[in-house]
Amino acid sequence: MTKTMVVGLDGASWDLLEPWLAEGALPNLAALRESSSWAETESCLPPVTFPNWKCYSSGKNPGGFGVYWFERVDLEAGEIEVTNGSDFETAELWDYLNDEGQRAGVVNMPTMYPPREIDGPVVCGGPDAVAGEYRSIDGGYATPDGLVAELEDRFDYRVHPEPLLSSNEERGDEVDEILDLLDLRFEVALTLLDERDLEFVHVTLFYLNVLQHFFWNDGPTRRAWERIDEWIGRLDDREDLNLVLMSDHGCSATTTEFYINEWLAENGYQQRETSVDNVFQRVGLDRENVLSVAKRLGAVDLLAAAVPERIQQMVPQRAGLKRDRKLEAIDLAATKAVASAQGPIYLNPAFDTETVREELIADLRGLEDEHGPLFENVYKGEEVYSGPFVDEAPEVVLDQRVGVHVNDGVGGGRITAGPDRWAAENTLNGLFVASGPDFEADGRIDQISILDIAPTLLTAHDCAVPTDMEGDRLDIVSGEPTTSSREPISPGETGRRDNTVAVEDRLKDLGYME
Repeated sequence: MTKTMVVGLDGASWDLLEPWLAEGALPNLAALRESSSWAETESCLPPVTFPNWKCYSSGKNPGGFGVYWFERVDLEAGEIEVTNGSDFETAELWDYLNDEGQRAGVVNMPTMYPPREIDGPVVCGGPDAVAGEYRSIDGGYATPDGLVAELEDRFDYRVHPEPLLSSNEERGDEVDEILDLLDLRFEVALTLLDERDLEFVHVTLFYLNVLQHFFWNDGPTRRAWERIDEWIGRLDDREDLNLVLMSDHGCSATTTEFYINEWLAENGYQQRETSVDNVFQRVGLDRENVLSVAKRLGAVDLLAAAVPERIQQMVPQRAGLKRDRKLEAIDLAATKAVASAQGPIYLNPAFDTETVREELIADLRGLEDEHGPLFENVYKGEEVYSGPFVDEAPEVVLDQRVGVHVNDGVGGGRITAGPDRWAAENTLNGLFVASGPDFEADGRIDQISILDIAPTLLTAHDCAVPTDMEGDRLDIVSGEPTTSSREPISPGETGRRDNTVAVEDRLKDLGYME
């Protein structure tokens, strides 16, 4: 059986790449498309790292595993918690490969921390495998035992770049370090594939999308794609390998920053309380300023070590409070709605939620700026989600217009603005390419769902497809592939670990908690 390598290109889209392909800047990707089946993909709402990497690997929409964004919101309990890999209640592609006797490895895919046991190596990555506000993780990010030490001894492996890219003004060492990490991910994935007797390996280039967020199609992003193109050429030369490229979502230039919680407060859906952060905001002290000064002075490690975590958390971001701290500035008893970034809105069950929802949807659908309506549509949660966890879904879901970034900061004061930290925002449409002995070279095919990828990969590996995968097998597998179905594996049988240590994240510095 031919081995398969899936390269997960976080945030990759044909919209970004087509001009470079047309001018010949990415010759290996262009050649790969000519000898493959390829398509544009549609992600699940919201088109974000959490949950869409799991949408890919499970073949389910978020209602099938219970995570809808980077945070879990429970307004009845008055809680907002950051999610991590142990919160996804589902089996995945590699579990089914294992169950049919095939070994699989996973390298650097978001949503996988803390690592769990599969028949093959798991190496966790950004943005979730972190140790603190300004600290990178220095262990515990890979299974089986001993793999972390091997990776660091052989490859000088790093989960996160140091220094961390945190603004679009940083084009030197921060960018170079990300480019080096792209190489490192490929090297490790190929080594594991060849040396660990794997039939399948998935590797994600997460920090690629960090470059796209901060620089869109400018020089640093182009340099990254030229580096990736070189690797595509090397991989495509291997006759013993199926090469699959895919992304969790797409990206496009940001035109409008919309501060959803500020709009909710302005329009009577949210009430505020005075918090300690108002003092910091009045004197112009915010997290971005602190990190910028610390980096200039070379004192990031000192800051992390000397300043207690609870004090670090008290300094607000420029856009306002994020995560659970949003509730510190909100009078929840008098508040009808609280939003996460990029789409989900949760309603307070103390009010008549159906009446509030109808009014809120109507108001949001009417919002426009100089470019047109802010949202392609505004949905009820049950209109876009299905499955055993749909009761935990946000009551309202925004489908933000291409170019709109929905920012969830509380207390920043603005409602709309031009692009802030991010030059590009996520979009629904990503990319997919499948090439190699087990795939037909059908050229461009119709748009597919991200949910179609897992059942197609299982089919290419002659494995039955579980009945709870929602996607369709794509008709691109060579020969006469197996089309049988099977009973799902329960989440409790996947070796999933409980994580009792909170995942203190770098999401804020990267802008992912906006």
